[in-house]
Amino acid sequence: MLIGKKPDIASSEITPKSLWLDRRRFITGAAALGIGVALPREAANAGTLKFTKSPLSTKGEELTSLKDVTGYNNFYEFGTDKSDPAAYAGAMKTRPWTVEISGEVRKPVTLDIEDILKIAPIEERIYRHRCVEAWSMVVPWNGFSLSALINRVEPTSKAKFVEFTSLADSKTMPGLLLPYLDWPYREGLRMDEAMHPLTTLVVGLYGETLKNQNGAPLRLVVPWKYGFKGAKSIVRIRFLERQPATAWNTANPSEFGFYSNVNPEVDHPRWTQAKERRIGDFFRRPTLMFNGYGEQVASLYRGMDLKTFF
Repeated sequence: MLIGKKPDIASSEITPKSLWLDRRRFITGAAALGIGVALPREAANAGTLKFTKSPLSTKGEELTSLKDVTGYNNFYEFGTDKSDPAAYAGAMKTRPWTVEISGEVRKPVTLDIEDILKIAPIEERIYRHRCVEAWSMVVPWNGFSLSALINRVEPTSKAKFVEFTSLADSKTMPGLLLPYLDWPYREGLRMDEAMHPLTTLVVGLYGETLKNQNGAPLRLVVPWKYGFKGAKSIVRIRFLERQPATAWNTANPSEFGFYSNVNPEVDHPRWTQAKERRIGDFFRRPTLMFNGYGEQVASLYRGMDLKTFF
């Protein structure tokens, strides 16, 4: 039953309590320094995208509205409340933008975002998006498989992991004032996860250029993992021999595992993962193993104890 209702989970329940209590300090500090408090505005690169429909899209799911997808977000560089990214991210400049690609690759390179847009045809990929806080969406992302970029730089045999680093700009990101994470934000994947065709570099949603609050101009989406695995506003990609330290796993390893595959059998220490609330729905629904993408990705974890490697 759709009644347009937001999840009835308070910010204090779904955000670590220390972060929630820091919200007043965040707003006060940002105002005092005169940063990141501009009213939302369209990014200079806003516009429509040319794309084709992807056969990888999830079928038979009702899309979450553009209003909710762009207005209810986690992007802690701009604050801990779900409305903070839309309120404050407008000050972030997404042009010019470059991404440095380095590490265990034969062809290290720094690419302009315009060059990245030309690497592969842009597709619409409709994916379920599941947050570790037990809410979910269905989003029509626009992008292409990360593997297309990886193949361009030719990883060496030593490349076992890929690390993604997000922008950390204290002039436009007031959330950096709060030391709850070791900034800049970093995430990582195993190489076979990164090469999977579902793993997507996203440049837009709903046929429009990606908005700042959703991780413009370039973000990662890994649909079988919790949303925090998808680094936003990526400025660096490194190929590594060893597993990288990632932001939330470093901050609280008991709550945020490196793999963070959607698994209804592994609860967060402070709430169940067995059910979720789809944005716009009244009733909760059962959480699907691997967010419903098990047929495509379960083989990546054959033989692993997913309660240990969560």
